[in-house]
Amino acid sequence: MRIILAGTGSAVGKTTVATGIMKALSEKYNVQPFKVGPDYIDPSYHTLATGNTSRNLDSFFMKEGQVRDSFLKGMKGKDIAVIEGVRGLYEGIDSINDIGSTASIAKSLEAPVILIINSRSLVKSAAALVLGFKSLDPEINIAGVILNKVKNNAHYEKTKRSIEEITNTEVIGGIKRDDDISIEQRHLGLVPAREKETSIKFIDIWSKTIKESIDLDRLVEIAKSAPKINPKTIPIWNKLNKQSVKIAVAYDEVFNFYYKENIESLEANNAKIQYFSPLNDEGLPDVDGLYIGGGYPELFSKELSQNSQMLRDIKQFHDESRPIFAECGGLMYLMDAIHDDKQVGIYPYKSVLTDRVQALKYTVAEVQEDNIISKKGEVFNGHEFHYSKVIVDNLKNPLAFKVTRGKGSYNLQDGFMEKNTLASYVHTHVAAMPNFGGNLAISARELGD
Repeated sequence: MRIILAGTGSAVGKTTVATGIMKALSEKYNVQPFKVGPDYIDPSYHTLATGNTSRNLDSFFMKEGQVRDSFLKGMKGKDIAVIEGVRGLYEGIDSINDIGSTASIAKSLEAPVILIINSRSLVKSAAALVLGFKSLDPEINIAGVILNKVKNNAHYEKTKRSIEEITNTEVIGGIKRDDDISIEQRHLGLVPAREKETSIKFIDIWSKTIKESIDLDRLVEIAKSAPKINPKTIPIWNKLNKQSVKIAVAYDEVFNFYYKENIESLEANNAKIQYFSPLNDEGLPDVDGLYIGGGYPELFSKELSQNSQMLRDIKQFHDESRPIFAECGGLMYLMDAIHDDKQVGIYPYKSVLTDRVQALKYTVAEVQEDNIISKKGEVFNGHEFHYSKVIVDNLKNPLAFKVTRGKGSYNLQDGFMEKNTLASYVHTHVAAMPNFGGNLAISARELGD
């Protein structure tokens, strides 16, 4: 069983509706959540709502067969998949093709789509929206509609009748406007669920609202109508390393932006994962390699700077030429400072938070130098989303990647290199770099002693 919840554009309340549905269905089913597109924040709510780690499906990172492979890996032992779309149903990397869109995932998985509409001030025009979305691509099975932000029952019934009689598409529910169910925003979107003690309260409210507003039994029937998955799959990672290694992954309230598949690719390459907290732990565990993901180190820069033993341990790990890979927030942490707060100091530069976004797009990068995760000449897709920047006066070493789509860290380049440490603003997904887990595990095995 699988269903995609897609929007008609921005401000339709997709995450609130999707997370509420996931929570409500979890009372009866083992729900596997998914998110279309490059996103760490929304999946944190999905995970909290269902108890299962939300996974990303993205046709910019993944070939069609990889989408199915990733989906099937996630669905093992689960009853139903609820997939939250990204932006509007058809929004992708450009105005013509499907790459990066929710529509592309719907096609790869042959999944029925429930269209979520912000129906504020709409009645018959809502039917026009549905007609347009259905006619644009007949391959997409728009099987139902949810009306969000309806004024009252009369508004809902009028809009429902308009859609059902004009477009022959059933409306399975309507959610009244309620500002009390909104949640705090931050510069990367919704606040990560793991940071907020109140998150579970919001999710419970969303779930209660969904149960009162949407025909969940009908939603499940639509999910059941999805055909069997096309068996043609492509593995999203390669197995290269056969010997056991230990890799420490930074995971706490500061660093928590990881794709589940990246961690699994390490485990598939015989890496034993040990999670640690750069903020709270007294020192590094005994491991062969480090992986420091994204997050919000700029909000914890003072506290991170005060954990002097952790800073020394990571710097020593680097000085011993053992491998460290860092992305975005991890990159900031490895710099000399975040604003005026001293950090690890592997790189002699300062990172600062700015008032406006520095990079927000899919990226394509060409590897210019062999490094701990990739080889020269390889090309991979990624994404970047950050408000911070690195101030570089004199570049010390060549950077690992030439950015052919996107911005990068410095002069359309990314991947700061120093000994066997690599730090980049580009977020990688193993589907776009299938040797990621194997290369990092091999680097840990060969360099971590």
